[in-house]
Amino acid sequence: MNTFLHKLFSGHRPKLGGLEILKYIGPGFIVTVGFIDPGNWAANVAAGSQFGYNLLWVVTLSTLILILVQHNAAHLGIVTGLCLSEAVAKFSTKRWSAFLLGSAMLASISTSLAELLGAAIGLNMLFKIPIYLGTLLTAVVVVAVVLGKGYRAIERYIIGFVSLIGLSFIYELFLADVNWPTTAKSLFVPCIPPGSIMIIMAVIGAVVMPHNIFLHSEIIQSRQLHLGDAESIKKHLRYEYIDTIAAMLAGWAINSAMVIMAAAVFFSGHTLVTELAQAEETLKPLLGNSASLVFATALLFAGVSSSISSALAGGSIFAGYFGEPLDVTDSHSRLGVVLSIGLAALAILFLTDPFMGLIWSQVALSIQLPWTVFGLIALTSSERVMGIHRNTGMEKWMLWGIAVFIAVLNAILLYSFF
Repeated sequence: MNTFLHKLFSGHRPKLGGLEILKYIGPGFIVTVGFIDPGNWAANVAAGSQFGYNLLWVVTLSTLILILVQHNAAHLGIVTGLCLSEAVAKFSTKRWSAFLLGSAMLASISTSLAELLGAAIGLNMLFKIPIYLGTLLTAVVVVAVVLGKGYRAIERYIIGFVSLIGLSFIYELFLADVNWPTTAKSLFVPCIPPGSIMIIMAVIGAVVMPHNIFLHSEIIQSRQLHLGDAESIKKHLRYEYIDTIAAMLAGWAINSAMVIMAAAVFFSGHTLVTELAQAEETLKPLLGNSASLVFATALLFAGVSSSISSALAGGSIFAGYFGEPLDVTDSHSRLGVVLSIGLAALAILFLTDPFMGLIWSQVALSIQLPWTVFGLIALTSSERVMGIHRNTGMEKWMLWGIAVFIAVLNAILLYSFF
């Protein structure tokens, strides 16, 4: 593939010795930024403020699911040299391909809505910039960065953003009065309080995001790792798993910190949070002005960095429909980036309740998620696609179980409306 990404990464043939593993750090952290986005902030703050520590287990379960699914997506890219959208277009019927990639594109737009809105709220908190103007400014910056920079530069920016966000929430945890025994129990013991199913779905959708599954396979395939021999591919799979686990665990810690902070500050204070700006105001008397400044700044960073991820995913999904990898110099990829960000920015203009818009955007991701997971598992379990590296045994059935589990939760959510 003589593409922008191939030129960028061709010639990289890691020996996988000693500190060489550090060269693999990147793809997992780009994905991590996607699930510590403003949509997560809204879902996590809602979970903590409404149900205390009780829904922490959802973050833990979602992260375990995420590790398996994201590794499977990377598995596809390493073995075949195709991203998920390319593989769907190549190995599926036209009707299934159109449905899966079309719904995934809608999921990317829904994700971008949450990211742009979060950044705009952050700008409003810090500088009193109107939401619609903050949305426009963020959209312009994100499109310029994505279309004007290579992956390597973007990776560095995003990993830096993730580090700042993580430090922000660690800082806030030290300020809050946390019930640590209850926290430790709630992280691993399931509890479903009455009326919590929508928030549970929002948290799952915010962590296991469809667009991130496409993006992870895209980043991996751009490195052309499939060109090595069988032994080299096995080594790549092993080291990629380390990157995925490290990045996902970092995301788990940050997301858990969000719920813990909301439970310690808002639930224990009997304060129901209905908007992120309200959360910032509530933090002032409880944690001081420095904490609210940290909160708003981290929200802005999260919105910008995760918007970059969703824009890249939109470009990958749209280009994949035409059987092409992501290449920001190509018209299909560029159009996918612009559609993902542009349509999301347009939709924000019609939102009457930004906080619930953030929540429902994450629920929408959870509704689409089973289709993406079904499609991914079908491909990675196929001998025709993966050869000797196809899913087998326990891994295969665990992945199918995950897909069915999420589909059942969606059915429960739908039933709850009636």
